[in-house]
Amino acid sequence: MKNLSTAIFVATSLLVSSISFAQDAPKPKPSPLTETNSVLYNGTSVSIKYSQPSLKGRTPGKDIEPMMGKIWRAGANDATVFEISKDVKINGQSLAAGKYAFFTLQNEKGTTLIFNKTWKQWGAFQYKEAEDALRISAKQTVSTEPSEKLTYTISNKGLVNLKWGTINIEFTVE
Repeated sequence: MKNLSTAIFVATSLLVSSISFAQDAPKPKPSPLTETNSVLYNGTSVSIKYSQPSLKGRTPGKDIEPMMGKIWRAGANDATVFEISKDVKINGQSLAAGKYAFFTLQNEKGTTLIFNKTWKQWGAFQYKEAEDALRISAKQTVSTEPSEKLTYTISNKGLVNLKWGTINIEFTVE
């Protein structure tokens, strides 16, 4: 009888512990962390790590970022991290090998891409222009195939594409 009582006590303790653990487990983030990377034709590794939001019926520039005239982290949660293994040219402008926070700035003339030296930061709340390593203009077009989730692609020829709703931003890494 004592063995049966001990077994019931142990089983109950395990059940209560597993239920408590399941309740304490973190919930998945609505904008999961993801990464895209490529090794370019010249051997340069390019990686973009970002939290991937979904539109959920919202319109970029109206209900959700990017907003006209405001720095955008080009993702959700932490700033998007752009990393290159070698010195490169972004749309013809030099950028040293390393990690950068990647931001965009939408204005009437188009899109400015910003590579900031402070790569580890939350959103764009502590962004400082003085820490920019490079600011360049990029081509932005309207996509005929809207993207529900923010998505980056990198071709092995160095074409980087950001799609979000009908926003399509392209730049080259060489």
